[in-house]
Amino acid sequence: MAWRGWAQRGWCCGQAWAAPAGGRSCEGLPAALAPRRLLGRRFNFFIQQKCGFRKAPRKVEPRKSDTGTSGEAYKRSALIPPVEETAFYPSPYSIRTLVKPFFFTVGFTGCAFGSAAIWQYESLKSRVQSYFDGIKADWLDSIRPQKEGDFRKEINKWWNNLSDGQRTVTGIIAANVFVFCLWRVPSLQWIMIRYFTSNPASKVLCSPMLLSTFSHFSLFHMAANMYVLWSFSSSIVNILGQEQFMAVYLSAGVISNFVSYVCKVATGRYGPSLGASGAIMTVLAAVCTKIPEGRLAIIFLPMFTFTAGNALKAIIAMDTAGMILGWKFFDHAAHLGGALFGIWYITYGHELIWKNREPLVKIWHEMRTNGPKKGGGSK
Repeated sequence: MAWRGWAQRGWCCGQAWAAPAGGRSCEGLPAALAPRRLLGRRFNFFIQQKCGFRKAPRKVEPRKSDTGTSGEAYKRSALIPPVEETAFYPSPYSIRTLVKPFFFTVGFTGCAFGSAAIWQYESLKSRVQSYFDGIKADWLDSIRPQKEGDFRKEINKWWNNLSDGQRTVTGIIAANVFVFCLWRVPSLQWIMIRYFTSNPASKVLCSPMLLSTFSHFSLFHMAANMYVLWSFSSSIVNILGQEQFMAVYLSAGVISNFVSYVCKVATGRYGPSLGASGAIMTVLAAVCTKIPEGRLAIIFLPMFTFTAGNALKAIIAMDTAGMILGWKFFDHAAHLGGALFGIWYITYGHELIWKNREPLVKIWHEMRTNGPKKGGGSK
């Protein structure tokens, strides 16, 4: 009777076991095979397998951080979507996860600057035609009866009053607002987390490095980033030009995410990141490096002003401390990577990359001028 009670509770030889779905038990075993009379682990294992019992699976818990002192749980930032908590675990192949992101970063950066060079060539080529088209449009507007309260006319007037930089970043802001609205669709949550948050522990590594640059989960996060981008848009476009700015901005988003990947793999802390902060840090650092004596102010404290150079030093110091101390509210590694890329590009990158675009533009010009020959007959 004692053995029967053990079998019903799923106990065998002093260990916890779960009865199989088939409902087999050890009631038919003779008394000689009672657990208290068994000798040796081999025979014990034989009885367990014959009875059809299987060991209950152990609950595997993630390994806590080696640097943690109190073992507190990882606190999720309010700026990221509600996903699983960050897990700390070692992996002997962690460095291999950076191979694809590295080649994607190099390849995308090259394609971005190459496309920007071709874009500038096409813009210069069509400028004369656009000039004559503008004259024709103005002449038609002068002879066409004007409509009062025309909404399209008001939009065109507002658009023409914007600076070149503000026109350039308007499309970027619109893309960020559109992605923010997608976060509010419940059926798209898993797609947004998979493709619009960057995480080296995710199965998708490369495309989120770019898509997460346009992704914001928090309205305050998006509003703050877009305000800074709008504020510095005129200055950065005047320095770099429209085409070069777009190449730098998109490349900065990918490069800052790659720096974030490296930091997460090095520390063993894997968690999602999103936002345009890395790319905007590149814009801010580029302007502050080019115009270090410019005066800046905080939106909520306009009475306190400081130089752009001092602001850049303070931002770099704060993000460096946050990365070393493990602050979790921002992705300080991405911020720091974006700022360093902005400083490097203004100091060296413009000379090394943009001023050496002539061979590519020449090849494109020959392709556009010659083109495929029509017909194949002899003259």
